[in-house]
Amino acid sequence: QLQLVESGGGWVQAGDSLTLSCKSYLHISGSDAMGWFRQIPGKEREFLAAIRWSSGISWYGDSVKGRFTMFREISKHTGYLQMNSLQPEDSTDYYCATGSGAGCTTITSYGQWGQGPQVTVSS
Repeated sequence: QLQLVESGGGWVQAGDSLTLSCKSYLHISGSDAMGWFRQIPGKEREFLAAIRWSSGISWYGDSVKGRFTMFREISKHTGYLQMNSLQPEDSTDYYCATGSGAGCTTITSYGQWGQGPQVTVSS
């Protein structure tokens, strides 16, 4: 059964903002990370953002730095990705993930994945 459940995908116009949420139904250890990736056809999933669960230290991919912000509510076992200034090229499936591996900007650090809802940005 799916252990990470995402919500917040949908359709927006260029320039709009959208916030995705990712709720974990498994315990997230303090040293674990939650990350966000998006799927590029023919390539590995592109790293967008990640946060160390306990410390709140975060990392961002170059393509979204300054536009996307990740935060989490520990008591709700939920992480969020706030996406601003969305453009049509941002349209794709967005995946959250949790894992315990070092180097939380890489997909190999993650063992659990959400369902990857679609974000569509119209021009």
